[in-house]
Amino acid sequence: MRTAFVSALTDRPILRRALAPIGSFVGVVVAGVLGFSILGGVELVEATFWLVDLTSIELHFAEHDGPERATKAYAVLVRVGLVLSGLWIGETVLSAAFGGQIRTEVTRATMKRRLTETENHVIVCGYGMFGRTIANRLEDDGRTVVVVENDEDTAQRVREDGHLLVEGDARREDVLRDAGVDRASKLVAGIDDSNVNIQIAIVSGTVDSAPEIIVRVGEEIYESVAREIGADEVVIPEVVSGEQVIGLLESPTN
Repeated sequence: MRTAFVSALTDRPILRRALAPIGSFVGVVVAGVLGFSILGGVELVEATFWLVDLTSIELHFAEHDGPERATKAYAVLVRVGLVLSGLWIGETVLSAAFGGQIRTEVTRATMKRRLTETENHVIVCGYGMFGRTIANRLEDDGRTVVVVENDEDTAQRVREDGHLLVEGDARREDVLRDAGVDRASKLVAGIDDSNVNIQIAIVSGTVDSAPEIIVRVGEEIYESVAREIGADEVVIPEVVSGEQVIGLLESPTN
């Protein structure tokens, strides 16, 4: 139960931000009820009613002896606390709304639903220059792309570019499954770290119905390692770009 609750908080930034003001409001309510109960010598139910109707305090002390002045002063403090914590909650909600967080949450929920319906797509792990170029080219060709990205700022750019997104570490099997790795046709490990890309290839290759795996490596010494762990294709961007430059240099000029 605790694990599920913590996971829910992790997936809901708005809820995380609202915990503090909501907690303060609840704290003021609890302190108010207990304080009224002690000062007025009343049951908790009646003390709770005093939070709503302060005139009940005056009516109570009209018929009972006790620290009326202290109770009324305490009531003022409690009411101020309720107002301030209520304003804090309102400010948090408005800030989230106008700051785009509510829209982001709605987008995330929509993406999760779309991801469950996606198949024969291409998973692109990493949205640096390499991954972004591939994702945008595939999108232009009408292919469905799911980007896996761990950096929050970069993930926001993925959303702005209109790609399906799974936030998390692509080396984790549960993250790849969220991206539909068992339904994808291809997976591109395109992070700017050869070791990480090889780890992604290892994990993705262990799932049922593994897609074709394309691994980006920074140096030729990693190519044999990538192929040994199951990569179907290995790409060395520097080599590819170098060959393209050679092709340009060898092409006849007008």
